[in-house]
Amino acid sequence: MAETVIPVGQEPTAEETHLRHHFATPAQQMDAATLGMWTFLITEVLFFGGMFAAYAIYRGMYMDAFASTSEFMNVVLGGTNTAVLICSSLTMALGVRAAQLSNRKQLQLFLVLTMIFGTIFLVIKGFEYHAKWVEHLVPGFNFHYPIPQFERHAQILFFLYFCMTGMHALHMIVGLGLLSYLLIQATRKVFSATYYAPVEMIGLYWHFVDIVWIFLFPLLYLIGHRK
Repeated sequence: MAETVIPVGQEPTAEETHLRHHFATPAQQMDAATLGMWTFLITEVLFFGGMFAAYAIYRGMYMDAFASTSEFMNVVLGGTNTAVLICSSLTMALGVRAAQLSNRKQLQLFLVLTMIFGTIFLVIKGFEYHAKWVEHLVPGFNFHYPIPQFERHAQILFFLYFCMTGMHALHMIVGLGLLSYLLIQATRKVFSATYYAPVEMIGLYWHFVDIVWIFLFPLLYLIGHRK
């Protein structure tokens, strides 16, 4: 894509690009923001990586028990949530593009759609958690597993299930808060082709959260599922 040529004397001012005093150019500021966000996302990979490692270790130790737990996961709701998050990634990407083109109305529209998809995900997850509570599949004193020989080891899986999906849901809630901030700023006409860094950085965060779920869904719902 060809770069936009800005006529001499019409370059955006520091106020228009929201250039901070410790950066020499808007490009340098953008590069710093991108580096900072990717560094943060790497720490998030390490954070979730620990839980994925724990899952892999225990699944290797108690393979049959872990495989049996997938029969008690609602694949329809999990698959629906997967589709919802994929759609939210699309609308988030379109929102970033709208910001780059200074299309404020489309930016607001796509931010709202992304928030709607994120809310739908959390509502569906709430129904799943409620079902696990009713079925006594929440680890603790009231835990009851229909397959007695796997009860002890299956409880480990459900503990990991609530830890991993719970932390993912918490990241979704944080993401919705960040999107609310973007929407408020967008209504104030803050973002334009000369300044859209927050939209792109929060977009990266949102895509990361979606990717985490793409890994969680097959691990928790599909492996060993026979229904």
